[in-house]
Amino acid sequence: MNTIYLINVSGTDKPGLTSSVTDILTQYDANVLDIGQAVIHDTLALGFLVEIPEKAESSPVLKDLLFKAHEMGVQMNFTPVTEKEYDEWVNHQGKPRYIITILARKITAEHISRVSSIIAENGLNIDKIARLSGRIPLKARDSQTRACVEFSVRGQPENVDRMRTKCLELTDELGIDIAFLLDSVYRRHCRLVAFDMDSTLIEVEVINELAKAAGVGEEVSKITESAMRGEIDYTASLKNRVRQLKGLREEVLSKIAASLPLTEGAEILFKTLKSLGFKTAILSGGFSYFGKVLQQKLGVDYVFSNELEIRDGQLTGEVLGEIVDGQRKAAHLKLIAQAERIQLEQTIAVGDGANDLPMLNMAGMGIAFRAKPIVRQSAKQSISTLGLDSILYLIGMHDRESI
Repeated sequence: MNTIYLINVSGTDKPGLTSSVTDILTQYDANVLDIGQAVIHDTLALGFLVEIPEKAESSPVLKDLLFKAHEMGVQMNFTPVTEKEYDEWVNHQGKPRYIITILARKITAEHISRVSSIIAENGLNIDKIARLSGRIPLKARDSQTRACVEFSVRGQPENVDRMRTKCLELTDELGIDIAFLLDSVYRRHCRLVAFDMDSTLIEVEVINELAKAAGVGEEVSKITESAMRGEIDYTASLKNRVRQLKGLREEVLSKIAASLPLTEGAEILFKTLKSLGFKTAILSGGFSYFGKVLQQKLGVDYVFSNELEIRDGQLTGEVLGEIVDGQRKAAHLKLIAQAERIQLEQTIAVGDGANDLPMLNMAGMGIAFRAKPIVRQSAKQSISTLGLDSILYLIGMHDRESI
């Protein structure tokens, strides 16, 4: 009768460990049923689940392995596994898997403790924990750092929405971000990322900057804030705000466009996305005059936004064509995906205002970025603590893989 053992190897990591162990197992025609390895601060944790054929007695195998472990200065433990235990383990592979990602400037023991408690409360098992961010220097300032830890978990929560709500409550309490994603093939093969512009790709609302130059900054800013919170109709509010810009000279637009403050991480994110072959889009309720400037600067593939009417070098106070509101953003996302032959499940949408919700809900991954409360509560994912490049963590990328 074949025997099954779980072999755990621990100690200082060094070249040749895996080769040495498997060389011995090869001599006894052992089958490797599972294997896993992690290295933390040069300390190795290596595991094999092996089946030793009946013709090869297990005692000589274990003896040879222990001798090799002693020779290489590591510890080795053996745990017998019954066929019933193995069959139960095999049956678990049909259960869904989720990815839970913690993002913060620095991750503390409390962060790990509280998140792992939510995982346990929902009957999920942690299969793997990985650090996606680079190593943080001890003397680094929090404002300059970023940390990300990813949990791969197995099982099915009784109530997925309730678990998301619990995670959102924890983000508010601890000042971190927690993403909860189904681990699917689409997450690992996204191909299109669409961004809102104002307060997402850039740190300002352009219309507020224009209003300041026109002497109506305070009034317009209040309307903008209300529209972004979803309290008033977006289309009507935009027309109202643009009317107040009548007579503003075109050179003011040029001056503002030349100094648009990019959001933290935007340039790194776009360089990485382009190098990986992603298509990118700006879908904005703002203005194409500024969207095209960003298109040139960041190499954006598509821009759909509102067109300010300019006549005789001045704004007329009117918007040309159909207003790009929330529904139009979602429609443009769908059309771009169709044109590029990309499934909607392979798309990511990023925005901060209520008018972004339709495209966030349509995309395979909708991310509320530094968003208004109603958007954070409604979107499936939310990032508030780090820059735009932290989106790369949500598709499983390590810092070493970004540009």
